[in-house]
Amino acid sequence: MKRVTPEDLVPIILDGYRHGAFPMGDPEDGSLGFYTCDPRAVMPLGKGELRISDSLRRRVRSGRFGITFDSRFGDVIDRCAFDRSATNRTWITPLLQRAYALLHKAGHAHSVEAWRDGQLVGGLYGVALGGAFFGESMFSEPSLGGTDASKVCLVHLVERLRTNGFVLLDCQYANPHTRSLGAIDMPAETYASQLAHAISLTVSF
Repeated sequence: MKRVTPEDLVPIILDGYRHGAFPMGDPEDGSLGFYTCDPRAVMPLGKGELRISDSLRRRVRSGRFGITFDSRFGDVIDRCAFDRSATNRTWITPLLQRAYALLHKAGHAHSVEAWRDGQLVGGLYGVALGGAFFGESMFSEPSLGGTDASKVCLVHLVERLRTNGFVLLDCQYANPHTRSLGAIDMPAETYASQLAHAISLTVSF
């Protein structure tokens, strides 16, 4: 059987996103699967719909972090690809990392970086197709002064997406972290309709 390469995966991953499926790797054997969920978590992009606490608003306005886009994609995904615990291992396998690097080179995958004192202390990455952005993973480094850095990156991401005409920010599964920022559950049928509209748009990240 032909061994799957990162180059093989690029069109497969893009096609998966177009049909509402996202990739996840198995940390044990490195195999790759595509998944959907119902309901689907999305972050509303309407003005004022991102839920920003007073403390986070102060953090954003303080200028504590320098924010960049697409300046260190490889480092961001490296930081995201770590095991949280022995029972919560990363789904971002080395093969997926290399495929996302190719997606970034092709202009589909993007990152947001947070800096403090010259160090990368937080970030996130995802994939853009038409007017849809599929958020994949985020990280922060509190020990380096990066408390709330990933949340600040998300605030800047939402502002950029809204400004540039994106209409869908996909979060896959909701969790307490994304819910605290305003993520909502959307029935799969509604999500499919909104996804079809979003990817038909011609916008630029």
